[in-house]
Amino acid sequence: MKNMCEHKEMKKEHAGCAVLVTSDTRTKETDETGKEAIKLLEENGHKVYGYEIVKNDRKTIKETIQKFLNDHRIDVIITSGGTGISFKDQTYEAVIELLEKRIEGFGELFRRLSYEEIGEISILSRATAGTVGKKVIFTLPGSKGAVELGLKRIILPVLGHMLWEVNR
Repeated sequence: MKNMCEHKEMKKEHAGCAVLVTSDTRTKETDETGKEAIKLLEENGHKVYGYEIVKNDRKTIKETIQKFLNDHRIDVIITSGGTGISFKDQTYEAVIELLEKRIEGFGELFRRLSYEEIGEISILSRATAGTVGKKVIFTLPGSKGAVELGLKRIILPVLGHMLWEVNR
């Protein structure tokens, strides 16, 4: 049986994207995760229209995501950082408050694949995904390895089909 994501008529080829990095210490000069996400998205034919680094502050994170949601060019928002269980980790809370539909399988698969790479500590990740209107948000942990894993192994292979689904 042919993989559904291979059907051209059920796939949006290119997406407008935004990347949000949550960190109290990184700058655009020192950030590796956001740059890696942008590189991978662009190598796969997607266009990045927004890139921000904000502090671990729920209100600021939410406001930045809302700005991206209001940009008609942006279909997908990728976040990096703030998905752990530390008191300072606020990305998960900010995103969950905005989501209309959750994509539970993303976090489950991300933790499963992470387990293969880093072991039991993968359970500390609160990576998640969901939709707001016709836009998709993915939250990833703040390491370069997590961004590569999430994008290469999960997001990029299904993104076209996912956008087709959310827009029909």
